[in-house]
Amino acid sequence: MENQKPYGTVLIKASYILDFLAEAAHSSLQEIAKGCGMTPSTTLKILDTLVLIGYVEKQADKTYRLGSKLVRYANHDIQQTTLVENSRPYLEQLNDALDETIHLGILSNNEIVYVNKLEPKSQTILMSSKIGITRPLYSSAMGKAVLAEFSERDYQAYLAVTKLMPYTSQTITNPLKLAEELAEIKRTGVAFDDEEMEKDIFCTGAAIMKGSEILGAFSVSIPKYRVTPEFKKQVVQQVLETKKQLEAGFSRN
Repeated sequence: MENQKPYGTVLIKASYILDFLAEAAHSSLQEIAKGCGMTPSTTLKILDTLVLIGYVEKQADKTYRLGSKLVRYANHDIQQTTLVENSRPYLEQLNDALDETIHLGILSNNEIVYVNKLEPKSQTILMSSKIGITRPLYSSAMGKAVLAEFSERDYQAYLAVTKLMPYTSQTITNPLKLAEELAEIKRTGVAFDDEEMEKDIFCTGAAIMKGSEILGAFSVSIPKYRVTPEFKKQVVQQVLETKKQLEAGFSRN
């Protein structure tokens, strides 16, 4: 079978430049062109685009290096992998104690992104959530737990760009009511999503902090019909204990 030609040879050439700069920062146009086996004119066109989107930075001495956006993406991926791996034993323990669905999420672009999910072992009703989906901050347990850790300035900036849309009849869409709930979350350390994101689903969540840095959040998701006052109290206790253990573990790293 004939080899399929790649789509977008410019992207391949751009990858050559990025690979070269990863090994030889502060290189000139001529050095990059020679190292990548391309003409200076082609190299310059690609470099100009990479500079425009933040993947490469041009220095005052007309040399080039990898851009801050590319570095930020790499650091984000490392932090996400570290969070998933280091939190796993604690979340597995929580999963064993409650036998309910456990989610782990990170803050990204004013949303919570699910990066891990632990299924219950003996429940017949399972959650449809998947790793990689996103949830709004204002209407999810993990999101509200994270939002409660925002500074007042960051919170106001979030409200300025976020429309509080109702997902169910229970979704909080009043900024004043949301602020009151966030103050309570800050005081107690736990957040609730009482059918605010999905009907018949109750979630209890908590942020994972390292000092003032938000590492992520985790939650326990339960079909609403199983939420008795006694079980809710047990879930809150387990979530707070897991939060304490997680943060103690990350503070040592």
